[in-house]
Amino acid sequence: MKGQQDERIAFEVVRSQRSTADIIIERDGSVLVRAPEWADDEQVEDLVKSKHYWIYQSLAEWRDLNATRVLREYKNGEGFLYLGRAHRLLLVADQAEPLQLKNGRFTLRRDLVERGEIAAAKTAFRDFYVTRGIERLQARVKYYAPKVGVSPASIDVRELGNRWASCSPSGDVAFHWKCMMAPQTIIDYVVVHELCHFHHLDHTDAFWNEVDKVMPQYRERKEWLRTNGAGLDI
Repeated sequence: MKGQQDERIAFEVVRSQRSTADIIIERDGSVLVRAPEWADDEQVEDLVKSKHYWIYQSLAEWRDLNATRVLREYKNGEGFLYLGRAHRLLLVADQAEPLQLKNGRFTLRRDLVERGEIAAAKTAFRDFYVTRGIERLQARVKYYAPKVGVSPASIDVRELGNRWASCSPSGDVAFHWKCMMAPQTIIDYVVVHELCHFHHLDHTDAFWNEVDKVMPQYRERKEWLRTNGAGLDI
């Protein structure tokens, strides 16, 4: 990946075996150009220049969406999301596991917070989402893969930075643990979206046609994720 600067727009370039180039605004507000291996720097810069208006408009929209980002506190009563529903947090003294979800509440070991180890509390939540996510996402991939006409080699749930999901040329699929904070309908959209990338690496009309075949209502789910994605955090 190579970083470049086009007048006032800073962007990163990643080249791969794809037929077309596109520009995306990552969840952290960075600009990423995904280009074919044969595209040289001049061609990439020309693309960015031709999309100046769209980039500025998208960055302004990103700032508006992230202005409402939720900053959660690790205290009694705070709400943490799981499958689209907010569950109140309860700090407890005696609990074998760092974090549990029981009786509609997240119960977190109090010592993790009292010692000021917020990083440990965050890790407890991430581990919870990863564990629950592996089971659920494996099931959803198993359900949708035949409908898309693909056979993933493996399925994983982990930290993916600014991506909701990713797939490798060898057929490995990975999902961000934050997906487990979204409603099931949105998780299914992410699953179908990623599986369709086995047919088309880029977001051409052909790609979206594949998504539409399996999930005709994908546009509403895509918009929900765009609008609410910033709130899926701990």
